[in-house]
Amino acid sequence: MQNIRVTLVVQNCPVKRFAHNLDLTVKHACAAARHNCDFVVFPEMNLTGYCPSDLSNAVTLDSGWMDELNRLAQKHNMAILTGLVEKADSRKIYATHLVFRPDQPVALYRKIHLSPFEAPYFSCGDDVGVFKFKGVHFGIQLCYDAHFPELSTAMALKKADIIFFPHASPRGTPVEKSASWKRHLTARAFDNAVFVAAVNQVGRNDAGLDFPGISMMVGPDGFLAGENIAYENKMYTHVLDISLLEHIRTHKMRYFLPNRRANLIE
Repeated sequence: MQNIRVTLVVQNCPVKRFAHNLDLTVKHACAAARHNCDFVVFPEMNLTGYCPSDLSNAVTLDSGWMDELNRLAQKHNMAILTGLVEKADSRKIYATHLVFRPDQPVALYRKIHLSPFEAPYFSCGDDVGVFKFKGVHFGIQLCYDAHFPELSTAMALKKADIIFFPHASPRGTPVEKSASWKRHLTARAFDNAVFVAAVNQVGRNDAGLDFPGISMMVGPDGFLAGENIAYENKMYTHVLDISLLEHIRTHKMRYFLPNRRANLIE
């Protein structure tokens, strides 16, 4: 497979400013396209901002605004991964990340594991989806999901090559957030032989929260492939050598999933 270019967008995402956030998302996606990116990935709930207790912030999946992102994905032959608080047809509220790809219907991932601060307001998703673009299989997990190792394993067993971890995580400084991610995200990559890419909101969100930002890329060998800990709105592009997946997955002592004894665990 060819190398894949992934742009991670550290973005300030104020609540109740959907039009502003959408406009910024479009601008970042266009900038990523100028860098010939294959994937552009935004933080959790970047379109609506993050304030779980305010359900008036939820939006429906409306073709009016979604068409613009569909057109961008089509025009630039790239995948756009962007998030929001979703008000579903069932009237349930989900933390949702959308996947826009050329010539394909919009796909979505609904957060499976809700933090104690989110559980009173949101419904849990129940679909461990893996998507495909340009020959690459990828999964999405949202923030708190990252603390449940079996979810990454489930995606790896469904042939995921990359797992994206968009965050809306306000705790700590950029350096502290980096240290936290290195404790568990490197393990998700190493144990499952997948690339891991994480990106967070940054700055004050007009709802009393201040996000430290940062983005991180981890290789399927578990080694850090790049991180950015500046407290600012910024895009970072990583070039992934997809051949590294085959190198790890054909190594008898570096690819663990084939020897997993699932019958003793599930």
